[in-house]
Amino acid sequence: MYAFTFERPASLADAVKLATAGGKPLAGGQTLLASMKLRLSAPEQLVDLGGIAELAGVKKDGNQIVIGAMTRHADVARNADVKSAFPALAWLADHIGDRQVRTMGTIGGSLANNDPAACYPSAVLATGATVVTTQREIAADDFFQGLFTTALKDGELITAVRFPVPKRAVYEKHLQQASHFPLVGVFLAQFDGGVRVAITGAGNGVFRHAGLEDALNKSFTPQAAAAVKIDASDLNSDLHASAAYRANLISVLAQRAVAKALG
Repeated sequence: MYAFTFERPASLADAVKLATAGGKPLAGGQTLLASMKLRLSAPEQLVDLGGIAELAGVKKDGNQIVIGAMTRHADVARNADVKSAFPALAWLADHIGDRQVRTMGTIGGSLANNDPAACYPSAVLATGATVVTTQREIAADDFFQGLFTTALKDGELITAVRFPVPKRAVYEKHLQQASHFPLVGVFLAQFDGGVRVAITGAGNGVFRHAGLEDALNKSFTPQAAAAVKIDASDLNSDLHASAAYRANLISVLAQRAVAKALG
């Protein structure tokens, strides 16, 4: 690694000051530290958010689940309120990476990094969740802006995520076995106002699939999902899978998600 200074603020206000001055926020470190070891990232100052108690925790607030940015994946997975009100989110958190990643990784770090194959962005986008920061509240549809890019400004920190609890929700993914990132992940959420479907792993960032949403709003059945043609032209093609294979996975996983949602 390159030389850097390490700060561990005890308050959110101090963390914001350090981040605004150019410090690099450190959440779970599951991506940042690895990139530093590979000399792909060389921040001069790390700002460890782990000591800020107000950034961690889960609570149910009416028909919403509110998760602090520094809440570890494992804590979301075993939280009683999440498991009861939003089991699809608990399942997602319990199947991110491996046990070590789930013990250290955080929801805020995952969203801020916005890896194109990360799991949490699909849950946020599919539910229309709200990302709360030190400066504002950002709707999910406005937050994700492409490959490793979000609406966050310099010095702006995520403090929490507010998930509306859907009537039904399912997350299905097909793993790339070496990394445990999904080759494709499909998060489906049904509300009184309609169905939202978010895809991760298939493109240069998480995205909603309008065709699947339209079809499932008309007929919430696996057959309706199967009838949707998945365009492969903008999907990833790499050594792990072709764009056509990922397109087929989107269809298959969407059908499985609907079938599971229907019980």
